Amino acid sequence: MEAAAVKPILRVAAVCGSLRKASYNRGLLRAAAEVCEESIPGLRIEHVGISDLPLLNTDLETTDGGFPPAVEAFRDHIRSADCFLFGSPEYNYSIATPLKNALDWASRGKNCWADKPAAIVSAGGGFGGGRSQYHLRQVGVFLDLHFINKPELFVQAFQQPPKFDSDGNLIDADIRERIKQVLLSLQAFTLRVQKKD
Repeated sequence: MEAAAVKPILRVAAVCGSLRKASYNRGLLRAAAEVCEESIPGLRIEHVGISDLPLLNTDLETTDGGFPPAVEAFRDHIRSADCFLFGSPEYNYSIATPLKNALDWASRGKNCWADKPAAIVSAGGGFGGGRSQYHLRQVGVFLDLHFINKPELFVQAFQQPPKFDSDGNLIDADIRERIKQVLLSLQAFTLRVQKKD
């Protein structure tokens, strides 16, 4: 009898658009990493910070096409990832500035996002960050990001019962299960795109 084929370990770069430590969107990404560790073999999430990135300014690029050290390090993380998980807060009906800045830096020169799968989760007010997700999908068209279509996850963070504790950690079991479904879809789609299944 042949041994079952082992799925490759996929590296997921998790990027949170909020810089706040107790951000609910960061809490969703922490929960996603825990879910992977507990119940999704072959999928590993690494948080990739964006707080050290300078605001996009092409004057900071070197004459030989190089970037500031923080940008180079960020681009290396993005290049080495198999896929992406974005925690996208909604500010003024759109993508948060830190996330847009990170997207732009990694697209300069050789686009580090191109031809890789991605998923989005968000938490916020009435629409749960939905408008930021739709804007991120629009930006992703130009960046050649391939977003999973379903399931979508918009968490209405301020409705009762509480979804997060005071440190921004997810405490809602139903949402944790929905995150798992997003991750399983991202895993399956990434394997299809890479033709590794």
